[in-house]
Amino acid sequence: MAAKRRTDEMRDRVVLGEFGVRNVHTTDFPGNYPGYEDAWDQLRFEEVPTMAVEKVFVYNNTSIVQDEILAHRLGLIPIRADPRLFEYRNQGDEEGTEIDTLQFQLKIKCSRNPQAAKESSDPNELYFNHKVYSKHMTWVPLGNQTDLFPDADFRPVHDDILIALLRPGQEIDVLMHCVKGIGKDHAKFSPVATASYRLLPDITLLEPVEDEAAEMLQKCFSPGVIEIQNIKGKKVARVANARLDTFSREVFRHEGLKNLVRLARVRNHFIFSVESTGILPPDVLVSEAIKILMGKCQRFLNELDSVPME
Repeated sequence: MAAKRRTDEMRDRVVLGEFGVRNVHTTDFPGNYPGYEDAWDQLRFEEVPTMAVEKVFVYNNTSIVQDEILAHRLGLIPIRADPRLFEYRNQGDEEGTEIDTLQFQLKIKCSRNPQAAKESSDPNELYFNHKVYSKHMTWVPLGNQTDLFPDADFRPVHDDILIALLRPGQEIDVLMHCVKGIGKDHAKFSPVATASYRLLPDITLLEPVEDEAAEMLQKCFSPGVIEIQNIKGKKVARVANARLDTFSREVFRHEGLKNLVRLARVRNHFIFSVESTGILPPDVLVSEAIKILMGKCQRFLNELDSVPME
C-alpha cells in the first residue's frame, strides 16, 4: 500500500508530454543548416554559472554517513539562488564575503518519540528527525546580505532530497559555503538535467483512413497526433499535430496500416529541449547560453581581425 502511494505521488510530480513537463523549455530553430546543432551541442550549457556547495565545515557528524560522503551529497543538492546576483570567489579566498558566498546550516538531532506505540516498528512513528532532508538546510546571511537581498528565498530547489538517516542520539551539525561556478569545472554547477534536440516529425497519410482503421491509426501515435473527424457520417483520420509524435513506429506493426502512412523528418527544422534542475527557469538558461555562444563568436571574430594579413 505504501509503495502504491509513493508511485501515485511520483506520478503527480512528474507530468509527461512535451508541453506538460515542468522545468522544460522547448525552442524551435527552423531553416537552419545541418551543422547548426553541433554548435549548440558543443556549448552544452557547461559555462552557464550556478551556485553550489563548495565548502562543508563539519562540527559534528555522528551518523553512519562519513564526512566525505556527506559533503559530496550536500554538494550535489541544487540551490535556488540566481547566480547573476553574485560574483566569482577569488582563488585562495577561504572566508568568502556577502557578494560571492551563500552560507547554509544543517543542524539536526534524532530522538525517540515517547508517544509511540510499544508494538510499533515503523521508524516514522518511533523517532523524531530520523530522516535528514534538504528542507532542513537553512540560509544563514553573511555580512549585510539581509539588506542586499531583502526578498530573497535562498534554499534548496527541492525540499525532499534525502541526505542521511539517523537513529536516536545521532546528529549532524555542518556549515556550508555556496559559491558561483560553472559545470565545466564540476558537475555540481551544471544548471541542466538534460539538453537534447530532435528533428520536427513529418507524417503524411497516403490514402484516406476511415472508420475502424482510423481509430486503430489514432492509437498507434502519441495523444494529439491523429484526430478523427466526422465527415458525411464516416470517421476520417487526419494529422493534427505531427510535432507531438515520438516516432515509436507502432503503425508499422499493423499490416493494414503500414502502407497508408509515411513517416519522415523535416531535415532543417530542429527542436531543442532543455530541462532545468530548477536553479534557474529553463528559458533563462537558454538565453544565457546563447549570450555565451555569441560572446565566443565575437571573440573569434576579434582574433581574426587582430591577425595581420600578409
